[in-house]
Formats: sequence, structure tokens, C-alpha cells
Amino acid sequence: MSLSSVLPDLSPWRSTRDFRLLWVQGLVTYFGSFMAMVALPLQIKELTDSPLAVGAMGAVELVPLVVFGLYGGALADAVDRRKVILLSEAALGLLAVVLLVNALLPSPLLWPLYVVAAGVSALSGLQRPALDSLMARIVPHDQLTAAAALNSFRWNVGAIAGPSLAGLVVAYAGHASAYAVTVVGFTVSVLLCTRLSPAPAAHDAEKPSLKGLAEGARYAWSRPVLLGTYAVDMAAMFFAFPNAVFPFLADELDAEWALGLMYAAGAVGSLLLGLTSGWTSRVRRHGLLVVFGAAGWGLAITAAGWFSNVWVVLGCLALAGAGDMVSGLGRSTIWNQTIPDELRGRLAGIEVLSYSVGPQLGQVRAGAAAGWTGTRTAIWSGGLACVASVAVLAAALPRLVSYDATTDADARLRRERDAARAASS
Repeated sequence: MSLSSVLPDLSPWRSTRDFRLLWVQGLVTYFGSFMAMVALPLQIKELTDSPLAVGAMGAVELVPLVVFGLYGGALADAVDRRKVILLSEAALGLLAVVLLVNALLPSPLLWPLYVVAAGVSALSGLQRPALDSLMARIVPHDQLTAAAALNSFRWNVGAIAGPSLAGLVVAYAGHASAYAVTVVGFTVSVLLCTRLSPAPAAHDAEKPSLKGLAEGARYAWSRPVLLGTYAVDMAAMFFAFPNAVFPFLADELDAEWALGLMYAAGAVGSLLLGLTSGWTSRVRRHGLLVVFGAAGWGLAITAAGWFSNVWVVLGCLALAGAGDMVSGLGRSTIWNQTIPDELRGRLAGIEVLSYSVGPQLGQVRAGAAAGWTGTRTAIWSGGLACVASVAVLAAALPRLVSYDATTDADARLRRERDAARAASS
């Protein structure tokens, strides 16, 4: 096996200017966002010393995410997707300014942290369908898995650098410094978004409506493969997303210095997987990636809750991240290979819910379980529940397990439509 066969496939980077812009913009945004992701729950912990209060962030974020995620999907099919991305990115930057101002007060307030968390959730719900649906339009069909791998690599770089540095910045310079970095990151990101090419909706696109949302939901409900990707991811995140209790786990392991590393460890595993992701471009059974990756995530989270050595725990979290990336590559490829462009925004809104609602509810579950049974028990029991739920879903949804990109009817139709559009242009 040659080295080039396992290294990441750079075809999307070479072939598409807008992909390069989105890749760099996303890297900058992720770096700043992950700085805030560590600083925000840590600030709530310092103000309340309550795992339930930290986990409550998930509850606060849930309703805005559901409402605006669905609306954002319909909006992405009806308006210029570039405008949605640009305006929501600017609004996210303003919320970062609110965090910075609050942190600079002599006595920072608690309630603005929850308000900002809800606002970020709403704006992310609006923006993410436009981002996801734009990717399927600007990247050639045969490069979609490679694009997903490169995007995961980008996310992991931000997820490693952001939390790792955030832990140090908060410890030595305070929350305000971490939020200041976030503000700078969004400023640069907005400037990059202004350079994206327009991405107007189809000339016959309908305005966002409940009827349009129902049409997208009916399409998803009629596709067992899509339903399987949503269900597996939501179950895995609901039962085995331990991030909300990391500050308390670090305390129990007498390793407060490792908090940033805990947030970053999963991304390290994903990054290592991404650096050898060349093989994924040759995979055709993407449903198997979804199932085995999610089960691997659950097993690794179980081990992370069981062991008491902080370095072993970090290693387990890294393995969990690798499993999650495998599952994520499978999900992203299936979505982009099978969904028609005229429904892509609305289905992307449903996808936002599938991979975001799970973690939000998972934060609430982890915080509540930690307060009841203890931090480590909450983690390992959730991991076991994840593995069990993935096994049940795989047995109940055989079409997901048997999905093959070369024979699936929806994938073939999407491939033919993309080829016709490329020929006409």
C-alpha cells in the first residue's frame, strides 16, 4: 500500500475556490468558537459550582436549535445561501462581544451566559443548513467523501488548538481573554465570507413555509437509510456525550490542568483518523461506517469513565473521537450522495437537529446523571447505553447497514443529476 493511498484526498481543495474559502473560514471560526466553548461552561461552573447548572446549557440551547434549525433548512432552499452564512456569522460575532463585555464586569452575571448560549444555538441552526447544502453544490459528486474528510480535519485542528489553548488562556489570563480571541476569529471569518460566490436559490424555489418543511420531513421519513443515520447519531450523542461534566471529571482525577486536553482529546483522535483518511474515498458501504463508528465511540466513552488514570482517560477520549469521525464521514457522504439539491437545505436542517440535538440533550443527561450517580458512573453507563442502542438500531434498520453507493437508487439519481448540471454549465 502506497503512502498516497492513505493520505487525505486533496481533490476538492484543488478543484474548487469556494471550497478553499469555506475551509479556511471554518478553521478560523472553529478556533475562536472552541475557545468560547471551554470558557463558557467553566465560567458557569465557577459562578455556580453545580454540574446541573452546566448541563442546563443543553436545555437552554435545545428549543432555539430545533426551531431555527428547521427554519434555516427551509431558508437555505429559498434564498442566497451565501447571504445566510454571512449574516449569521456576523451575528455570532456580536454575541461573542456580549460575552467579552460581561466577563469584563467587576462581577460577571450568570443569566447573559445562558442568553448567549441560546442565541448561538439559534444562529447556528440558521447557518448550518446553508453551509451543509452549499457544500453539496460546489463539490463534485465523486469528491464528496474527500471533502467531508477535509472538513473533519479542519474541525479537528480547531477542536484541538482551541480547547487546549483556552484552558491555558482562562487559567492564566481569564475568561475575557478567551472571549476576545473569539471576537477576533469571527471578524476574520466574516471578511472571508464576503469573498464567497453567490449561491442563489432555484428560480422556482418556494418561500420558507410549513408546507415546505413538511415536504422535506416526508422525504426523510420515506428513506430508511437517512432515518438510520439520524437515529444512530442522536442515540450515540444522547447517551455518550460527556463534555458537560469534564470540569468535574478533571477535579475527581486531581488533574485540573487537563481540562482543556479533555475537550481536545476527541479531536486528536479524529485528526489522526483524518490524516489517514485516503482509504475512505474507496469505501462504498457508508452505512457500515455509521454503525461501526458510533459503536466504537460508545465503547471508548465507556472506558473513559471506567479508568482513573488521566492519561488513559485522555487516550480513550481520543479513540472515541476517531470512532465519531468514522461515523460522521459515513453520515455526511450518504446525505450528500442521495438528497436532491432542491431539498438539500430542508434536509440539512433536519441533519442539524440529528447531530446537534443529541449533544444538547446529552449534556442535560450527563449533568443530571453526574449529580445523581457521580461523574464517572454517568460517563461509563452512558457509553454502554450508546453501544446497546446502536446495536438495536442496526438490527431494526437493515437498509442502513446494506447501503452501497454504487447500487442505491437515490445515489444513482443524484449522480446523474449532478452530471447533467455539470454538462449544461
